[in-house]
Amino acid sequence: MTIAITGATGRLGGRVAARLAAAGVAQTMLVRDPARAPCLPGATVARAAFGEREEVRRALSGHDVVLMVSASEAPDRLEQHLAFVDAAAAAGVGHLVYVSFYGASPAATFTLARDHWATEEHIRAAGLPFTFLRDNLYADFVPFMVGDDGVIRGPAGQGRVAMVAQDDIADAAVAVLRDPGAHAGRTHDLTGPRALSFGEVAETMTRVLGRKVAYHAESVEEAYASRERYGAPRWQVDAWVSTYTAVAAGEMEGVSQAVPELTGHPARTLEEVLAAS
Repeated sequence: MTIAITGATGRLGGRVAARLAAAGVAQTMLVRDPARAPCLPGATVARAAFGEREEVRRALSGHDVVLMVSASEAPDRLEQHLAFVDAAAAAGVGHLVYVSFYGASPAATFTLARDHWATEEHIRAAGLPFTFLRDNLYADFVPFMVGDDGVIRGPAGQGRVAMVAQDDIADAAVAVLRDPGAHAGRTHDLTGPRALSFGEVAETMTRVLGRKVAYHAESVEEAYASRERYGAPRWQVDAWVSTYTAVAAGEMEGVSQAVPELTGHPARTLEEVLAAS
């Protein structure tokens, strides 16, 4: 079985690539910049950018299973995804494992979850055998949500989020890549072991990191105003704010058993992720 993965220069794809190499599994790493690709035993490198259909088609030709880590956030990310899927279909890829988002839906509150749903639908329409890994919010990302003043600000209210460790996502992805047929046509919701409010997240960070972290529940209006200073485009600010409003709406609180079922170990807690960072 021949495996190709994208995102090997990133945090998630890099974890998957390292795990495959450690297990002695040969792989092809598709990267935009080969100079940044990790040097791993049994791995070959192919240059291919998501939106370059012919480039991707050539790189994927002859591969049985492909891990498609979603592209970096950009105004044209959905278009990049659709081009990649079309190229994978043209290359005759046998199975596409797509890293999607928890609650992906055309009506999702989190704006980028709608793009993930559209990508999933395009994969289905292309006739590719697939598995969708719908990740909840990354637990590893939580420290970056804290401002310089030690406060997490966002309109999440008292909603809860079942955030998941990137190491668990990588373990789950490797399990699927090594036995794709057992997961054909399935969607796995990848979450942590508990759903936490941001107040509980702040308390956990204070306890584990040894520095005071607090949570301030903004209104939606306050959230947009507090992010104006970044000068980010509107689509990006919408994504930032809707991360929190999706939590407030209860769209990210479900806890799944997919991580332990796929990996054979319990899902990591936020405490464990923070302690290892």
